[in-house]
Amino acid sequence: MPVKVNDVIEGVVTGITKFGAFVKLSQNETGLIHISEISHEYVNDVATHLKVGQKVKVKVITVDDKGKISLSIRQLTPKKVVVNKPEELDWKSRDQKKQKNLSFEDMMNLFVKDSNERLSVLAQKKSSKNVTRSKH
Repeated sequence: MPVKVNDVIEGVVTGITKFGAFVKLSQNETGLIHISEISHEYVNDVATHLKVGQKVKVKVITVDDKGKISLSIRQLTPKKVVVNKPEELDWKSRDQKKQKNLSFEDMMNLFVKDSNERLSVLAQKKSSKNVTRSKH
């Protein structure tokens, strides 16, 4: 029975390459899990995630006109959602470890907040200088 798109089936890893892993689905059908479809995280080496002979549950994502079957493990696993609460950063300290835990958006928000505060202080200084000059 031929596989169809969106089928979820179990197969056995038969080969590992730099770009993915081949999985035997039935007696006469083999598909490929591309390296980008193995995990939600970045995969540098397929062999660290899969082994030849390992049973895997896969989802059929495409079957082209030539019968090539593309598979995914990633689409069957829920993506871990990490919610990072924005932290206050001391921009004067160059503590990069603390900054690495923040998302880009959080770092931008903190930068904008800090920048606005600095602009406000500069505007106050400038207006106080203008007031003192006008009194003389």
